[in-house]
This record gives sequence, structure tokens and C-alpha cells, in this order.
Amino acid sequence: MTTGTTTPTTPTPTPGTRIRRTTLAAGALAVLATVLPMAATPTASAAPAKPAWCPTVPGHRVDCATMRRPLVDGEPRLGTVDVAHAVVRHTGPGPARGTIALNPGGPGETTISRAEQLAQALQDLLDDHDLLLLDPRGTGFSGRVPCGVTDADFRLAPRAGQHEAVARCAEQLGPRARGYTSAATADDIDAARARLGAPKLVLYGLSYGTYLMPVYADRHPERVESMVLSGAYPLAFDPLARPGAQQISLTLRRICERAGACDPDTVVRDLATVAARLRTRPITLDVTVAGARRTYVFTEDKLANTLYEPASRGIGIDPTAPTLLGDLPAALHRAAAGDDGPLTDLVRADIEHATTEDQASYLAVTCNDYARAWDHDAPLPQRRRQYQRALAAADPADFGAFSVKGYTEGQTDGADSCLTWPRRGTAQPQDVDLDLPDVPVLVLSGDLDTNTPAANSRLAAAQFRDSVFVSVPNTGHIPEMDSTGCAVTVATTFIRTGGPGDTSCLAAIPPIAVTPTIR
Repeated sequence: MTTGTTTPTTPTPTPGTRIRRTTLAAGALAVLATVLPMAATPTASAAPAKPAWCPTVPGHRVDCATMRRPLVDGEPRLGTVDVAHAVVRHTGPGPARGTIALNPGGPGETTISRAEQLAQALQDLLDDHDLLLLDPRGTGFSGRVPCGVTDADFRLAPRAGQHEAVARCAEQLGPRARGYTSAATADDIDAARARLGAPKLVLYGLSYGTYLMPVYADRHPERVESMVLSGAYPLAFDPLARPGAQQISLTLRRICERAGACDPDTVVRDLATVAARLRTRPITLDVTVAGARRTYVFTEDKLANTLYEPASRGIGIDPTAPTLLGDLPAALHRAAAGDDGPLTDLVRADIEHATTEDQASYLAVTCNDYARAWDHDAPLPQRRRQYQRALAAADPADFGAFSVKGYTEGQTDGADSCLTWPRRGTAQPQDVDLDLPDVPVLVLSGDLDTNTPAANSRLAAAQFRDSVFVSVPNTGHIPEMDSTGCAVTVATTFIRTGGPGDTSCLAAIPPIAVTPTIR
């Protein structure tokens, strides 16, 4: 069994490689248990009236405010956006020792509505730290913006349909699309910090938050105390997401070895067999999504997406409970033998959880910011040629059990997902050549995480001069979800001391349950 490791890292010139965010971090939060003045230490009699959306956190005072911010700096014609934030105050006497700013991922995930769960998860810090929660612009209580593309629409659509949805979303947003970037959200966080009077922030990023927080650190280096990045990827990531493809096979091998329920070599062969069949003979399913009957064509790319995103969700919460990841080896074995029943049951159960949540913020941020395998300023026909050249140059062996086309088309925020995002009226991609501050940085990585695999998390750590990488065994995306509380303890210790402390508890995190291949 692979146990957790703690490895100090130093920067390397190796190009970054990553991908993904999704709503995985939102599940972690659930388990982890008009401008208003905001003074740093108001008395009960002087406290301003709270907005209706201000959350209640038992045992804590919560202060809330909305800031009116320019949608795009220097472009007053594009208007403004109201950005909401809440501060869960520390319970101990005297001023706060520090302020933690947390982003749960996405892009597009919110924090204010989850204030109670977040405070519960970080309760060991909130006796002397305040917790700053900001809903990113375009989400939650910060001017939610729609573009007519839902989570269900995007997940159910074939690649051509996803391209059409991206173009439709951009057209709906118009020139305001330029206002939804990581840099803009980073500046919103700093505006909230300034209102609080906090000299520095402890930055805590989950999933996409590990992309956002370095952007903040580059733009406001003097305001960073330390950083915790969980489920991380570097800004200079691989647009084709090859580390994720390789991690899928490694993760399946690990769960088989650790549970003793399936053969590691067989599960990878079964995956390759099923992927090859779906390449030419997809499975058509009737599903019910958000109360409506829909048709879902399960292709190789949808199988890749299932293993890349949903299969990494919720791993470690309850090691004894069934999970999509733990059930997949047996389902793939049956499908490789010609019985698709168990696999389609898993797929149907997953896709029927798709929602009607609008994807405007998610699509705008990923399509504005992320590195691509084409020139942002190129017209669409030239982009297509550039992307096809990138695919042709790729080594098929780098994509594990999948074909190059099948795996890349399974990426909902990478590969060619944003090919049709307009070159005009949108933001330039985020600069990846950052000047990051020399502060303590902890990177936590679940060793079963197929979404932001360890290879990417190590590259994320290497962006910083003073970083520590901690591998958390038997966990997936967002390792703080482990059932023992070890990962949260490591993060808490790091925030307090600048080091991870005793990490021996990692070895006690149990393996997940795996359905036996042969009963």
C-alpha cells in the first residue's frame, strides 16, 4: 500500500500539466461539514443591519457586505457587478491572529451558502482566525449571470453540441464576458480584504481554487501570509490533460491492489477493451435528468469523462460505502465480457444527477483564462488546424487506455472544449509566467485523484520556492474528505505553524471498498 509522503519541492522548468475543477469541491464542502460598512471589531450595538442573505453560523458572529465593483477595469461602459462576501469571526478574545480566504473551486462554486459547513470543517482555526467567504462574481449572491447553458445540457451533449453551447454562451454574455476571469475575482478578494482591514490573507484553494489563489498571489504578493492548495494543478497545465489519462489506470490498479478484490492488470485491460468498443459502438441510454426524459449516448469520451471527473468524487468519506470508483472494476469486467448492465446502471445513476445550474461563470472563466493548444487570436478555421496538429503530434501511449480523440473529447474544460469561444470581446488568456511570493505553501494531493492527479499537484507545488507536497492515500479529489480527519489536521497545523507537522496519521487512512470482480 502506498502511504502518504511529505516532500519539500523546489521550482523546476518543467512545463505544467493539469486539468479540472468541476463541482467536485462542492461535494467536499457539504461533507466537511447597496454597500454596507464593515468594521474590523464592531460592538453589538454598532453592528450594521445584515443583508437577508447573510448566513448564520452557530457560535460565531458573521458580518456581511456587498461591494460594487467594475465589471472590467477601465471600461465603465460595461457597467458594474455587486460582489458579496461574508466574514465568520473568530471566537477568542482580542484581534484575529489571521484571516483565511477560501475558494472551493469550480470555477463557479459558491461559499456563502456553505458558511456553516466550512466553519465546522475549519473549527480548530476559528478560535483565533477569521474566515473570509466570497461568492465569485457571476455566482451565488454576487450578481448571478446566466447564459442559457445548463450543467445537464453540457454533460449530455456530444462534443459538437458542447462547441455550440460554448458559442451560444459567449453570444449571450456579449462583451461582458471579459469581466469573468480569475484575475478579476482575485482583485475582488483583495478589495474585500482591504475593507476588513486585514493586512494579509491565508489563501486556501480547493480544485480550481488552486489556480485562482496563485493568480491572487501574483497580483497582490505583499498580502499573502501562506497558502494551502488542495487538489491542485499548475497554471501552465497541459491542454490535452495527459496526466489525468495516465492516472486513471494507476488509480484503478491501486484500488484493486489495496482491496484485493480485482486484478490490477485485468482492470486496465478491461477498461481498454470497453473504450475501444465504445469508440465504434456507443450505448444509447434513456435517462431522466432534472425531471425530463433525455437520450444519452455513452461514447468513449463519456467513459473517459466518467473516470476523470465523477469517479474521483467523494472518495474517502466513508471507506466502507459503495462508490462509483469502487464499483467500476467489476462493471468494466462484465462489460468487457459483453454484459453492459452493471456499467450502464452506474452511468445512468451518475448522469441523472446532472442539474439545471447555469454554466455561464464556469464557461466564461475556463474559456477566458485557460491555456489552449491554439492561438487565442486565430480565427476558428485556423484554430481547428492548430488543434488537429497538436493531436497528431501527441503520443498515443500518453493517453493510457483511451484513444487520443476519445480521451480529449471527454474534457469539459480542456482540450478543444473552448474552441468556439470568440477571439473578440473576450479576455486574453491568463498569463502563466507569474512572480509568486516566497511564502509557505502546502499542496495536498489524493493519491486516487484522477481529476487533478499527483503529477499535476507536484507541478503546482514547484511553482513556489517554499512548498511542501503531501500525498494523502486512499482519497480522491479534495483529500480533506478522508474519514479520519488526518488531511484537515495537516492543513490546520500548516496554517498555524508553517509546516505540516506529524503526518504519520496518513498511514491509517483505510482503503476504499471495491466490488469484487469475481464473487
